[in-house]
Amino acid sequence: MSTAFLAARLLRRAATASSPLSTLARRALHLGRAPVPLPRRLPAAASSPAAAARRFLASQSPASSSKADADENLRRVIESEIECVVQSEESLADKCIDLPDDFPFEVIDNPGDQSITLKREFAGETIKSAVYTNFDTEEDLDEDDGSDNDKESFKPAIQMVVTVEKSEGPILEFDCNFNDDELAIENMRVLNRDDLDVEHAYEGPPFSDLDESLQKALHRYLETRGIKHSLHDWLYEYMMKKDEKEYVVWLKNMKEFIGN
Repeated sequence: MSTAFLAARLLRRAATASSPLSTLARRALHLGRAPVPLPRRLPAAASSPAAAARRFLASQSPASSSKADADENLRRVIESEIECVVQSEESLADKCIDLPDDFPFEVIDNPGDQSITLKREFAGETIKSAVYTNFDTEEDLDEDDGSDNDKESFKPAIQMVVTVEKSEGPILEFDCNFNDDELAIENMRVLNRDDLDVEHAYEGPPFSDLDESLQKALHRYLETRGIKHSLHDWLYEYMMKKDEKEYVVWLKNMKEFIGN
């Protein structure tokens, strides 16, 4: 499949659905690869200590514009940033996050991936959920507070692309958003397993346009399979810890590249 075709496919998805990455996530889930990460853009201030610490430190312009001076300057800034994150008193990197009671999923967490996959077998079905931390979407925690403290009001959103698959036949796919109050289903599709990227396939109406009783039944359908609001707090802690760990590795890889 050509890059141009894939780009066109993503643009079409962005124009018709609230989750423009669901096509790539779907392909990744069924090819056994890590899902494509969401764009990462941290706000000026965030609730987690790791996110608050993640700002590149100001540095003095080198007196010389030589390559060696520029590289050394960048190396020092990267080292300072690594130290800032690793030595943070409230660092999440070494925090042990226990699984919730009766947690039914296998957690697939590959180093270097920005997302994780939850997987389980359930009554002849395979349930997979690609979990993302979306720093471009936030939960407003102090909506009525009137406070100017952005650290208390920002919390990155947890998003999921859930697939329910049987040994044969179509596949159900759900785009979900987690917040402190609920698990929201944004879209639901019935996919042709033989052609996951079929063009112009009918994907049904927006989830919010479905009859209320059908919406409730689909929520219960997911809850029965373990996709429910009670996962939110554990997922949030786990994804914040993972993001901090991956950030430090990313910085170290950049430092290694600059040093070579």
